[in-house]
Amino acid sequence: MIGILAPSGPLRNGDLNDIKKSIERFGYKVKFSRSCYLNHKGYLAGDDFIRCRDLEEMFLDDEVEIIMCLRGGYGATRILDLIDYDIIRANPKIFIGFSDITALHLAFYKKCGLKTFHGIMGASSPRWDKFSYKSLVNALTFKGELNLKNPKQQKIHTVYGGSAEGIIVGGNLALIVSTLGTEYEIDTKGKILFIEDIGEPLYKLDRMMTQLKMCAKLKDCSGVIFGDFKDCADEEEVYNLMKEFLKDTKKPSIFNFKSGHCMPMITIPLGEKCILDAVDKTVKILR
Repeated sequence: MIGILAPSGPLRNGDLNDIKKSIERFGYKVKFSRSCYLNHKGYLAGDDFIRCRDLEEMFLDDEVEIIMCLRGGYGATRILDLIDYDIIRANPKIFIGFSDITALHLAFYKKCGLKTFHGIMGASSPRWDKFSYKSLVNALTFKGELNLKNPKQQKIHTVYGGSAEGIIVGGNLALIVSTLGTEYEIDTKGKILFIEDIGEPLYKLDRMMTQLKMCAKLKDCSGVIFGDFKDCADEEEVYNLMKEFLKDTKKPSIFNFKSGHCMPMITIPLGEKCILDAVDKTVKILR
């Protein structure tokens, strides 16, 4: 059974019945948390206590095998200090989401060592395409080795050549930056850093990357995968900006890896060993 959780924003477009039917077509049973039905302050799916308790109950529910977030938006950071991480640690489950859900990916890995999945969410299920669903299933079920590849005709670009390996961590740039200086701060030392974002003008991307640089996150990592930057700026401008921030270290890095606010979308198993070849533009996950 898939448990659908709303730890961030409320459902804005779409219908829960349509979402349920869409996911059931893939052969799963579906259970919604209370927060999926709520709208608090216009931008939260229920108050902080409800969203936190829903999260804990999903991990405690013996019927639920997979926890998938409904959508992102805003609000996950508000519940990080409220979560009983002993519950998560004692009841590890598949946990899927992206965007604002990055805050939970970071917290679960830092506090519990839980490996999670940067992947498609419930609200988009009526639009899931064959590539995105197959990528999700492959990420959840692979044994040994998984090669993550872009959809056909979507080119990956080398930023700086070379190869690197390490545990893959990261997610949404804005959320990574918003947790710096907290106990949930990302650790990039010797790791492959994955970054994506949406709707940010170039100067805001610049500001956030500057903060990552000043915190030595770019220096510490072994390589960088730049994902999808939907509606941010001209693609070439974003590429040139990211290249500028890596010019001192020239870490092995690639750009336009299709994971983020895009469809089709690659699901990334976070917390697993990753081998990045920036020359051949390949990403391999090992388990």
